[in-house]
Amino acid sequence: MENLTARDITVSFDGVKIIDNISIELNKGEIVCLLGVSGAGKTTLFNVISGLLTPDNGTVELDSEVITGKAGKVSYMLQKDLLLPFKTILDNVSLPLIIRGMKKRIARETATKYFKEFGLEGTQKKYPSQLSGGMRQRAALLRTYLFSDKVALLDEPFSALDTITKGNMHDWYLEVMEQIKLSTLFITHDIDEAIHLSDRIYIMTGKPGRITEEIMVKEPKPRNKDFIVSKEFVEYKKQILKVLEQEAAV
Repeated sequence: MENLTARDITVSFDGVKIIDNISIELNKGEIVCLLGVSGAGKTTLFNVISGLLTPDNGTVELDSEVITGKAGKVSYMLQKDLLLPFKTILDNVSLPLIIRGMKKRIARETATKYFKEFGLEGTQKKYPSQLSGGMRQRAALLRTYLFSDKVALLDEPFSALDTITKGNMHDWYLEVMEQIKLSTLFITHDIDEAIHLSDRIYIMTGKPGRITEEIMVKEPKPRNKDFIVSKEFVEYKKQILKVLEQEAAV
């Protein structure tokens, strides 16, 4: 069963079409990437899927329920972690539960259960300024998961990290996603990241933005670190670069 479906999405601003007739799907437990150059409308599409923006045309469905224009149905994590500096990590990640009406004590107890699984054990009483960039992203991902354990939209979640930290986060992310089975749609400009993390990749190009290609990454998970230097990985990268180069030449 499909978890999330966006069909025939078109959005215009001031008479200028930003994205045109886009259809994508996210199946239960999948990690799917939206890959493309800046300006193709990826974040606009995310705003539609999250319910923050109503499209000119098209529908968004979650488990067969139409959620077009309805915010709060899926979780949405922006590029910056947006942790509140004056709150502890525990209170930061508990926020979605409290907003939904859970008492603070119970929200803290519920969130605490996930700290070990997300590699955050021992950070409950610390403040965001006391954590590394990677640990802050882990906290932000946990908060995102607690907002909705069905579907998460991640907008370039690892782009602010240095290369070594990003690589470690990729390995951790794949491991924790195998455990919690959170259906995830994420935006990236990083081709290597898209191949390493995704079950499927949608390539989005053009102005207005459209889906140019869908690529299945068949390498089984959890993926070995050697995958990024394998012949199969290089072939996926060549395939993606060919699509992007063809679009750039148009």
